[in-house]
Amino acid sequence: MTVGFPRLGIISALHQEQTGLIDLMQNKSILTRGMRDYTSGRLGNTDTVCVLSRIGKVAAAATAATLIEHFGVTHIVFTGVAGAMDESVQVGDIVVADALVQHDMNASPLFPRFEIPLLGQSHFASDLPLTEQLLSAAQSFVEQDLAKVLSEQDRMQFRLERPRVHRGLIGSGDEFIHNGDRREVLRRQFPDLLAVEMEGGAVAQVCFEFGVPFAVIRTISDGANEGAPYDFMQFIERVASRYAFAIVRRICD
Repeated sequence: MTVGFPRLGIISALHQEQTGLIDLMQNKSILTRGMRDYTSGRLGNTDTVCVLSRIGKVAAAATAATLIEHFGVTHIVFTGVAGAMDESVQVGDIVVADALVQHDMNASPLFPRFEIPLLGQSHFASDLPLTEQLLSAAQSFVEQDLAKVLSEQDRMQFRLERPRVHRGLIGSGDEFIHNGDRREVLRRQFPDLLAVEMEGGAVAQVCFEFGVPFAVIRTISDGANEGAPYDFMQFIERVASRYAFAIVRRICD
């Protein structure tokens, strides 16, 4: 199913994750609000607002709420990187969320562990048509574009042999997971968890409360273990930024 976007909001945490997208915009204008630059214009056939949220749940929530309330976006897509949690998910793979959970939420004993107080739920499902469109764009990218946008050197350095596209649960928290023991705790708490990051669950909650369709797509940059900090920024600049650029272009066209 193809989704029409009256106005699409695109959020990323780091500027490398939107490399090229803003340059590609037509008729663009920039409005600074809440210490963030919101760039409006057209990407392909889509009226779009691009913005960097910065890292963390509070930053992401504030950005999503501003996109909805001030810029009137009708759909939101969050692009970025994540750490792998499932053995089937490897560096260079893509995970599209079908649901998100905030793994650091704990208001017990007042509320059940992981449940968002007063909302009565811990998991927030992404918009089905938008998620399916992202899945299709990601799969087409892997099959048709990957070899064109990544050099052989980069593919060898980051061991990107046959990247795959996954769909499932993503966990968010104000914590960079880079410890094997912490990773195992999360895997026991959420056996179906595919990836972890620091923003998507907050965006999901905001979009749920405002009734705005959303989707989250993440490129796997590391294994959420002791090796996670190494070459992290290189991966974003040389691999993840190119993934995001090509996939977002596909859904906007």
